[in-house]
Amino acid sequence: MSKAIEVAGLKKSFHNRKGKRMTVEAVRGVSLSVESGEIFGFLGPNGAGKTTTLRMLTTLLPIDEGKAVVAGFDLKKQQKEVRRSIGYVGQSGGADLAATGMENLILAGRLYGMGRKEAQKRADELAELLDIRELLPRLTKTYSGGQKRRLEVALGMVQTPKVLFLDEPTTGLDPQNRANLWEQIRRLRNAGTTIFLTTHYLDEADMLADRLAIMDYGLIVAQGTPNELKQQISNDVIRIKLKTEQLTDGDAIKKLLKSEPYIHEIRMEGDSIHLYVDDSAKAGPHVFALLERGNMEIDTISFSRPSLDDVFLKQTGRLLRDTGKGGVA
Repeated sequence: MSKAIEVAGLKKSFHNRKGKRMTVEAVRGVSLSVESGEIFGFLGPNGAGKTTTLRMLTTLLPIDEGKAVVAGFDLKKQQKEVRRSIGYVGQSGGADLAATGMENLILAGRLYGMGRKEAQKRADELAELLDIRELLPRLTKTYSGGQKRRLEVALGMVQTPKVLFLDEPTTGLDPQNRANLWEQIRRLRNAGTTIFLTTHYLDEADMLADRLAIMDYGLIVAQGTPNELKQQISNDVIRIKLKTEQLTDGDAIKKLLKSEPYIHEIRMEGDSIHLYVDDSAKAGPHVFALLERGNMEIDTISFSRPSLDDVFLKQTGRLLRDTGKGGVA
């Protein structure tokens, strides 16, 4: 399978007006590859550097260091060719709310150099592919959030791109509209489009991505298929939340639990304790008894197989969630 995107050592820093570097580099040496015809998930919390990386790959930001080839073209030397070969749907969209859906699509086609008949034909193809035909006669401002997002994806597909970049495409959508958009994204992949998808939703990456990379603080911390990454953690997971007043002494909790041979790893994140064990069904009663002997009262407890959140916790020491840190998307 050929590569749709190849990236090596990508870096980006921002400067203040005096030309001095900011204290936080947005992207600090990203290397990855995306196969043609796959959905590639780019996962990480807000501030990880996902959007900055995406903007470099779509020619919206210049590269400081590193090399990237997108759709077969050198990102530094062949920007015009890259732009002709990709589609981009940003977080804020780009549809004209005062125009109908059809007017939006035809205008986009004309801007790409199509004649009116050709633009109309392409709009009809996208209406069928993304199931938006009934929406197109209406003004875009009357669309629901999910309907508007599907139109914006269609706008990103007007020129039949080899690679479609989607930046947080389901942010703010309700569960039904998210599931609907997921189905449309799969249709595009099945029709041969390579999709580069940034998200901070674990379920989205798990359900959609053929392969993914996890990014944190400007670096790639893990890459692989969702199953490959979860298999890095071979143990079951027991998540425990104690009563709030008992969470002040993390060292005491670890000391109580770490001597047990069936507990392979203990991680504390916020108000939760994560225990990695061979068999949660067998280990659970022992953990209950141990905490009871230590006079620790459980608020909630859950048992599961490893998730992508566990992968992120193992790689970074914290859960994948918005932390408010980092400062650069």
